[in-house]
Amino acid sequence: MTVHTPPPSPELADIMIGMGHRARAASKAMGLLTAPDRTRALVAIAAAIRAAAPEILAANAEDMANARAKGLSGAMLDRLALDEKRLEGIAAGVETVAALPDPIGRELARWTRPNGLDIARIAVPLGVIGIIYESRPNVTVDAGVLCLRSGNAAILRGGSESARTSHALADAMRGALKNEEMPVDAIQLVATTDREAVGHMLAGLDGTLDVIVPRGGRSLVERVQAEARVPVIGHLEGLCHTYVHSAADPVKAVEITLNAKMRRTGVCGSTETLLIDASVAPSLLPQIAAALTAAGCELRGDTRAREILADIKPATEEDWATEYLDAILAIAVVDDLDDALAHLARWSSGHTDAIITEDQTAADTFIAQVDSAIVLHNASTQFADGGEFGFGAEIGIATGRIHARGPVGAEQLTTYKYAVRGTGQVRP
Repeated sequence: MTVHTPPPSPELADIMIGMGHRARAASKAMGLLTAPDRTRALVAIAAAIRAAAPEILAANAEDMANARAKGLSGAMLDRLALDEKRLEGIAAGVETVAALPDPIGRELARWTRPNGLDIARIAVPLGVIGIIYESRPNVTVDAGVLCLRSGNAAILRGGSESARTSHALADAMRGALKNEEMPVDAIQLVATTDREAVGHMLAGLDGTLDVIVPRGGRSLVERVQAEARVPVIGHLEGLCHTYVHSAADPVKAVEITLNAKMRRTGVCGSTETLLIDASVAPSLLPQIAAALTAAGCELRGDTRAREILADIKPATEEDWATEYLDAILAIAVVDDLDDALAHLARWSSGHTDAIITEDQTAADTFIAQVDSAIVLHNASTQFADGGEFGFGAEIGIATGRIHARGPVGAEQLTTYKYAVRGTGQVRP
């Protein structure tokens, strides 16, 4: 269905286009800074977040109160909530990004042609990146600092649920840039929660926006992908699977599945469907189910799963296509690896899928044939995270095939140009 966006207001258009032009100027300045300068800015941002903790947590408390009054789900509340530990984790994450190698100016490849031309492929910033996200305030920081590390400028548009928290975090980051005499407009937060602002960003802000990264639910991402006039890096949803193969170690199967589902149910790397081979399901599925049930997980199963677990709810076709982001797991008993691969080909969103097995051939086949951005062997799908990949943080998990795939960190927010050096060559 085509989504029709209301005509934008002229006043808001001027505001948004102004942000775009300031971001363009800031991106040029950021790209010309040295790597130590960008590192210094990031270290200052981490310190500023810690110093502003009382204001940030107070703002988050207001957002949480409003969210509860609106009746947001437990998963959404978990995504929104900050406490001292989580805020310290955000600040520490900024320091991790600061410690990463600076991706700008890297020589990606170099060769000499027979005519003597010396050709180098060099990493450069993308430019101005628009990030549109929903209730997770940590994205305000993750997106901002990853853009800075990669020499880009960021225009951030968060959701209404996290507006106060995002503003407090953005104020801390911009204050740090000002104190360090860096381009303050390298990080800008859209002040309004008016949905028209998204429409302006999708239109490209008078040609100043180079790429958009949506991070949120299906309706947001589908709108961005349908309407954007600039390139998009994004994913529709994290419909992740864990497959217990016939050669799975039972202890690993229980521990990995429990973690993959229940560590944090509201993250996009949470397993939503468990597949298990019929040959081991009678003995192993009850063990896995007991661990999940004890942790508070609701189980829904196909006919064969319910023959083993008689008290679980029946799974419908909708369950195989649902990203719950909650303590709910769908279970399907499959014949074998080929049957599991067929299920994934039908239902996986291409985000993250895992196999648990001690059979290396089966693992290699799974990795080779599952067409997802992240494929794991004997590890939890909850590792689908930029920090766990060593990227420090991430803007999101890209499931497309153009430009970036998997966790989008600083390195993925660069493009390249060719530097060609000659000695007077002319083309015959």
